[in-house]
Amino acid sequence: MGLDQNHRVAVVTGGARGIGRAICLALAENDTHIYFNYSRSSESARETEALIKKKGGRVSSACADVSVEKEVQNFFSAVVKETGRLDVLVNNAGISKDGLLPRMKEQDWDDVIDVNLKGAFLCTRAASRQMLKQRSGRIINISSVVGLTGNPGQANYAASKAGLIGLTKSVALEYASRNITVNAVAAGLINTDMTQTISAAEKKKIAQRIPLGRIGEADDVAAVVAFLASDRAAYITGQVIHVNGGLYL
Repeated sequence: MGLDQNHRVAVVTGGARGIGRAICLALAENDTHIYFNYSRSSESARETEALIKKKGGRVSSACADVSVEKEVQNFFSAVVKETGRLDVLVNNAGISKDGLLPRMKEQDWDDVIDVNLKGAFLCTRAASRQMLKQRSGRIINISSVVGLTGNPGQANYAASKAGLIGLTKSVALEYASRNITVNAVAAGLINTDMTQTISAAEKKKIAQRIPLGRIGEADDVAAVVAFLASDRAAYITGQVIHVNGGLYL
């Protein structure tokens, strides 16, 4: 299926649920064909597709592991072959495997870094090949407040999210001359499947520390991503936008 060149093409990694799903839905409002990958949750992927189509949006998805170079190459090659362009990349795919450092398994460290940080590197490299040809593009990395503050029991996750910020700033400098902007969104505690393991009592304690007095929603993050992906953000690059209700000031 070919696309008119006036239509934008966006790739959202980990778009099957949570923040990724909300981002897909937000971007679909702007006459954008959404492509997203998932690694395991095929049922959730079908639900996301149905929600986008219900809004009148265009969507395609594929099972691909962002930490595996060949799978990333195949995914992005298929997108570009089908559409002839790539306008937006949102590096959202992420996992967590929490544990205090003395008891953290090396595999748990590797798995989190591979998906959260290496995956963003592989996807950015693959997507930028087409963006550089076009001399235009938007890359948005989903980081976290813990990438700036740290968090006990999340050394691997915090390191991966801090790494995303360094990646964002470096690539922004490399690509600015080609009209490609690169920014990060540092999310606070957001109501998603990943945070369901936190007890209601603990969430209440955290909410009390947040100036706005509530836990964030996936749509709070998606709204900022949609702005950064738009023409209105053309003069913003290399920045970290905090979406955390004031938790980190």
